[in-house]
Amino acid sequence: MMKTLVKALIGAMALAPLSGWADQDPQTMLRKTERAIETLNYEGTFVHIVDGQVDTMYVVHRVEDGVATERLVSLDGPEREVIRDQDEVTCIFSDQKSILVSRRKDDGPLRAAVPRFTDNLENHYRFRSLRSVNKLGRDAAVIAIEPQDDLRYGYKLWIDSDSGMLLKAQLVDRYRKVVEQLIFVSLDLPESIPAERLRPSIAAEGYARYVQDDTADGEQKPGRSAWQAGNLQYGFKLTASNVRMMAGASSPTEHLVYTDGLASVSVFIDQGEGDQVAPDGASRIGAANAFTTRVGPHVVTAMGEVPAVTVKMIARSVTQRPGTPVAAQ
Repeated sequence: MMKTLVKALIGAMALAPLSGWADQDPQTMLRKTERAIETLNYEGTFVHIVDGQVDTMYVVHRVEDGVATERLVSLDGPEREVIRDQDEVTCIFSDQKSILVSRRKDDGPLRAAVPRFTDNLENHYRFRSLRSVNKLGRDAAVIAIEPQDDLRYGYKLWIDSDSGMLLKAQLVDRYRKVVEQLIFVSLDLPESIPAERLRPSIAAEGYARYVQDDTADGEQKPGRSAWQAGNLQYGFKLTASNVRMMAGASSPTEHLVYTDGLASVSVFIDQGEGDQVAPDGASRIGAANAFTTRVGPHVVTAMGEVPAVTVKMIARSVTQRPGTPVAAQ
């Protein structure tokens, strides 16, 4: 009798709907999660894991009159806090007694963990809805975004079915090996958050203050760059380009951004100095791969959260456009 009952329960669970999102396609779920991260009030603790290193972070995200403000606190190592609003990002480093203010629009770690959905991705990715699970006491829908080749990473996302809020995210390769992950260990979604919760806890009186203005002077429209990547038959297209002076550089750097609609690769071209840069070289920082090579007297570096083969392929295909002046000289 007991075995019959257990079998009946298992059968019922197998036939049950996945969740309240069962009638929504993964693309719709992904768009809802994008909006939730940007528009909901939330407060909680998450861990970020890459290359075996675990960083624990506390986040407070407040939306008032359509304006979002976020406070991020590192719970490991020296006291560090990041305050992010619609205009700038303020980083406070207690160990260096310094404050860095950047006017560049910068995504926080949660927004960066969720891919931005664009149309026409089916040629390179497959979207699947998996069986829902319980996570942090919430019904969580699970979606997989799987690459169709070895040139890009995929994602696996656990999403609160009620609110659309991200609960867990994994960056995975084509063989489902986890490259990087972010996991909430506690999460509250209050209707409102007091403004004082966004104030830094570090007493920063007397700290050195640095302002970094990354607005792109000399920004160009895509396609007008003096340089181009030629090996792009796999769906990567130029979406942005600009020329700017980098900190400590004596000549300008040209910056190109290539994307397939989900994955992005940045390409930097600048003037080489002597033999300091090897003819070819691969490196990795966290989940981001980079590849550096030379094109005549110039140094070309391609980098992004894509497999190493992708940045190598793009970097080695970069050439100067015929008849165009080179800014990085």
